[in-house]
Order: sequence, then C-alpha cells, then structure tokens
Amino acid sequence: MIFALVILIVLVITGLIWLLDIFILSKKRATNAKEPILVEYSKSFFPVILLVFFIRSFLAEPFKIPSGSMMPTLLAGDFILVNKFSYGVRLPILNHTMIKVGKPQRGDVFVFHYPPKPSIEYIKRVVGLPGDVIEYKSKILFINGKKVEQIFVDRYSYVMNQIHNIEAKELKEVLGDVTHSILIHDLPGDDFKFEVPKDHYLAFGDNRDNSADSRVWGFVPEHNLVGRAFFIWFNFGEFKRIGTVIH
Repeated sequence: MIFALVILIVLVITGLIWLLDIFILSKKRATNAKEPILVEYSKSFFPVILLVFFIRSFLAEPFKIPSGSMMPTLLAGDFILVNKFSYGVRLPILNHTMIKVGKPQRGDVFVFHYPPKPSIEYIKRVVGLPGDVIEYKSKILFINGKKVEQIFVDRYSYVMNQIHNIEAKELKEVLGDVTHSILIHDLPGDDFKFEVPKDHYLAFGDNRDNSADSRVWGFVPEHNLVGRAFFIWFNFGEFKRIGTVIH
C-alpha cells in the first residue's frame, strides 16, 4: 500500500509538471530554448510511471514471500504475481471495489491487507467462506461438519530462522477444486472453531503449525482483499521454481 501511494504521488507530480509546461511554461520560453531539466525528466518518466501504476493497480502486482508460513506451496524468497482483478476492480490506495468480478474461492492462495495493520500485505490460503462453520480438531480440518481428508505424502525437512532444523509431515489436502500440500509438525496443537461472518474469510497458512493466521488475528474482511496469487516468476536461490503455477 505504501509503495502504491508513493507511485501515485510521483505520478501526480510529474503529470502536473508536464501539464504546467504545456499550458504555461512552454509559452514563456524562447522558440529554440532548452526545456528545464525538471520538465524534461517529468515528460520522460510520466508515461512509464503511469504504465507501472496501471499494471500494479488493475492487472498484476509482484509480491515477495517473506516467511515459511505457506510452505511447501511457497518458500521464503519466492517472487510471485498476484492477479489484481480476480476479486473485482478496486480503486487504488482506497481499495474500494469499483467493478465486481469474482470472490475468493475455497483453496485460493490470496494476498490481503493484514487486518491489525492494513499497510502490511499478507498471503495465506482461503479455508473458510462467509457463513461457513470451520473446526480444526487434532490438526484435522472440518468444514460445515465434513472432515477434510488428509493423505500422507512424505516427511519434510526445512530450516527455520537459518538455525533450527524442523521435521514435519507433508500431507495432501483438497479444498474446493484445489489439491495442495500442507505441513503438520509432530507436536500437540490447539483446537479451534469459527463461524465466518458475512463478507469475511478465514485464512490458514499451509505450514499449519508455523503460521500466524486467522487462528491468531481473526477474519479477513472483503475490503482488505488484494488479489489471487497465481505464478512464481523468480527465486534467487532456486531457479527451478521459476514459472511454477500456484495451486
């Protein structure tokens, strides 16, 4: 949100300088006089900044995965693209929906403004839709009373905070039309029960025992939605992840 605001400010400033030159400054300059450097730079940068602002606001926005809360689907250091119109065309900065296109579906990996601090963007998976009753008992998910089956895949090892070696079980889970992997640690966990309010969503990380998500800070309001994650376009440490479609 902060970066978008900075782009908007720069866009407005360069655009105003360009317009000021067109209607006032250029008429006061001699015929062959050189443009002031500020005017020259504004005219050069304005179209580029406008294009970047349009793409980021309405088409696709880049996002870097900051932690391992979405492992094994997404790794810390993945650079992904977020579809900005999948949940409606929204007014930049204010995030008000201008054109309704679609809504989050169960199983979507989505980016949203973190409810306790909206200037921060989070990424999780949609587990509960408005009106759902979600239970998480003994690390098994129940949606409206129906158990979500988990299929064991393999043991999964990773390093947390660059020093702690973590062992977990990788399991396959199906949410809606999406089959994805989750990680479960061999440790006891708390049970939860939620009834998702209207116009809100319940979000879990795929790394179920190492994720600060709706179990900690509550539901995601529809107003906070940013878009659906769909593509890994770069990872400095693991080139083989480039081009991976996110499920």
